[in-house]
Amino acid sequence: MENDKASSKKIIINYGVILGIVSVLLGVVMYVTNVYTDPHWIFSVIGFLILIGVITYGIKAYKTSNNGFLELTDALKVGIGIALIGGIIGAIWTLLLTSIIEPEYTQQVMEVQREKLLENPDMTEAMVDQSIEMMEKFSSPYISIAFSIIGSLFFGFIISLFAGLIMKKKQDLY
Repeated sequence: MENDKASSKKIIINYGVILGIVSVLLGVVMYVTNVYTDPHWIFSVIGFLILIGVITYGIKAYKTSNNGFLELTDALKVGIGIALIGGIIGAIWTLLLTSIIEPEYTQQVMEVQREKLLENPDMTEAMVDQSIEMMEKFSSPYISIAFSIIGSLFFGFIISLFAGLIMKKKQDLY
């Protein structure tokens, strides 16, 4: 029996683009419905389920193209590749949103956060100002994009690890 593995490049690109497009569509829905400055927790859950679904289906597609065989290292490679491409496309959307579409995005988010902090009776005005000042240091678009891609890679690794462990099937070499 030959040890020919299927190419993962096409699957990584296809599913990475699918992940990116679906993530951008979710972002557009959040923007159009005007919840982008203070999104409900359900949007995070939907985004995470999208990530799980696309990576899992991408790994399954690789396994199918590899005659039903899957090694954990291949699952990790495919899953992290999908997460990276999806994360980059999502980061491009974030850059477009914060730089071109809604240049006042950061200030709007900071104002929403200020209002939330002021609702806490234990927070003084000085404490709120200090918290907002700290948030502003970490809220530049480029830092947000970097954390977004790193987060995508981290969760892509975790999802790929579990999916790979569940779906792995080694090819017997005689």
